[in-house]
Amino acid sequence: MELYVDTANIGHIRHAASLGFISGVTTNPSLLAKEDPSVDVKQRILEIHELVGGHLSVEVISTDTKGMLNEAEEIISWFPQATIKIPMIPDGLAATKELSRQNIPTNVTLVFSTTQALAANNAGASYVSFFMGRLDDIASGSAQVLEEACEIWDIHGFESLIIAASIRHPAHVVDSALAGADIATVPYKVLMQCLKHPLTDAGLQAFLDDYNKMQAEKKKLNG
Repeated sequence: MELYVDTANIGHIRHAASLGFISGVTTNPSLLAKEDPSVDVKQRILEIHELVGGHLSVEVISTDTKGMLNEAEEIISWFPQATIKIPMIPDGLAATKELSRQNIPTNVTLVFSTTQALAANNAGASYVSFFMGRLDDIASGSAQVLEEACEIWDIHGFESLIIAASIRHPAHVVDSALAGADIATVPYKVLMQCLKHPLTDAGLQAFLDDYNKMQAEKKKLNG
């Protein structure tokens, strides 16, 4: 399962990319506004892609098919490598179908059920983003829904890739991998939590302490 970082913070993206295990980035208008409401979106998107390469979803803000297609055309004009992120609404499916016809990759977002996921796949979505945390917020059991979708994908051999999104904690990352998601897009803070374990810290400290003792003994013996 590939890991993306879900943020618009350049410092966090730079650090995550430097660690070598991130394959892409997802953003949305909320993440961009959180960092800097006055940010130049084009500049920030291009900065992010320069740092990470690979997948980068750029979200449209229109809610009608024509508006989404116009936005997609504009985005592709200044960022040809973009994956166009489209909301899971009827007009969004129509836009996805047209962009698929043009061989422009799409990421259908705000998916909460397997029926929505099926519709997105059949419309030609390249990626289907399930929102785990928000499902758990309403006690819907995100892991079960994701497992159900992944099983259907395996049965039918669908080509669209499943992204586990709205990740709230490391357990969601594990649930995503166990379910068979192709990708998990994870906030920077949660990514860092995934790398930490108290036994790793304790073990490293023990190695360093033993090495320092050994060096001290060697120095003592050598007078």
